[in-house]
Amino acid sequence: MRYHSTEIRCQEKSKGGLCYEVILAEPAVNVALPKLPPTQGKNVSAEEIEEKLKAAEERRLSLEAKKMADWSAKMAKIEEASRKKDELDKEFKTHAKEVLHTKMEQYEEKRVQQLSEIKEKLKTHAADIEKTRQSLEQQKVEELQKHLEDKLRNAATLRDDNIKKILDRLKEHNTDKLNEVRATIDQIEALKTTEKTRIIENKLSTAEQNREKELQKKLENIRKHERRAELVRQNKAALAQKTDVTASSG
Repeated sequence: MRYHSTEIRCQEKSKGGLCYEVILAEPAVNVALPKLPPTQGKNVSAEEIEEKLKAAEERRLSLEAKKMADWSAKMAKIEEASRKKDELDKEFKTHAKEVLHTKMEQYEEKRVQQLSEIKEKLKTHAADIEKTRQSLEQQKVEELQKHLEDKLRNAATLRDDNIKKILDRLKEHNTDKLNEVRATIDQIEALKTTEKTRIIENKLSTAEQNREKELQKKLENIRKHERRAELVRQNKAALAQKTDVTASSG
């Protein structure tokens, strides 16, 4: 009777797959059958032959049982290795997802902080611009008022001089004529003062309108920047949600 041994080899061919190779060969251990001492002149009975065949069959079954036990042990080790590999893959995916989530949270916090700093800088810059503009307008108004006061002072001085000259020339005239001349001069000076005041008011109104336009322009630029920042935040949130869905499905 010829015996065969079975050897099983396991090799990982690709990620997530295993290849098994079954090799049939001669038994590693040669089982030597005991030799019966020759008996002279003794006939072997059918019962003895049956006993020997039964013993040989038991040895064969015992050897096959040992081989099956070895094969089962090897398969158990292979299954344990596969289970551990699946656990490691699952742990790696979980860890990678946690790391990605942490990085996204850190990035979001950093982005919010940067946007807050940019907004604060813009507010400070806008406040500085407004302060400078008000200072320049105040300086222009003061200069204009000073210039107007100087002109009014000079005009008053010139008027007094003219009145004095006229009075000197009209001393010989009667009192009614002199009062008429003075009234005429006062009316002329009042008209001049009214016209100058109107011009100054128009300049001040134009300056105020220009200031309002410039302020509206600055506010519109700040609103545009805030809208762009909000759009960037929404895009980042959508990307983070898409990444979480992809990682969950993986």
